[in-house]
Amino acid sequence: MANPDLAREAADLLTIADKSPARSLGELAALAARQVPACSGAAATLWRDGEPLIMAATHPDISGLTEVELLAHRGPESTALVTGEAAHCPDTLAEERWPEYAQAALRRGVRCSVTLAHQPGPAAVTLSLFGARPRVLDPAEVPLAELLVAAGGALVDNLSQFGDARRAALQFRDAAESRALVDQAKGILMNALGCSADEALDRMRQISQQGNMRVTEVASKIIDSGQSGLG
Repeated sequence: MANPDLAREAADLLTIADKSPARSLGELAALAARQVPACSGAAATLWRDGEPLIMAATHPDISGLTEVELLAHRGPESTALVTGEAAHCPDTLAEERWPEYAQAALRRGVRCSVTLAHQPGPAAVTLSLFGARPRVLDPAEVPLAELLVAAGGALVDNLSQFGDARRAALQFRDAAESRALVDQAKGILMNALGCSADEALDRMRQISQQGNMRVTEVASKIIDSGQSGLG
């Protein structure tokens, strides 16, 4: 039976304010290794557009299995991502679908594995559970692991929202800086040409079109050169 603290621990994975993505994935892998019976180790990977961004594992030996899959272009993680279903390897010694993965897993003492994926969008989380003996990872325990993957998927959503907010803030900052740059250049033109603010902006737009430059580039040149060459 699962530990009654599982729900609390899984919910804690969603708190990213004071955690890096790598730490959150590490906690996801550690929680799976603790909660799934006969699981000797686990690995969690954050993917975007089919490429692994961040990997975390409970043991350094198993962290290299993802790289083996990438080089071979096949394996349980790839299969789980494509199908959306659990990729179960009952015995690596008898595995024929993913020979490169099976050989690498055997060298690391892995005799069976179950891999799940949660892909709410461009980003995805995979969770791989490893057993030291063949067939000890019961597929009946998959629902528990799916709960953990769902928690990881929610982590992806939160990170995505955080990233969107950060991009919006950066865009707002850039827009404010651009506006200040253009306003400063307009002031220089108004003083040099004795024109209005609208006329100065029109002049900058003309230069922008003629020189195939952004208005902010024109503004920077005006500020750098001061009044020289203006007419």
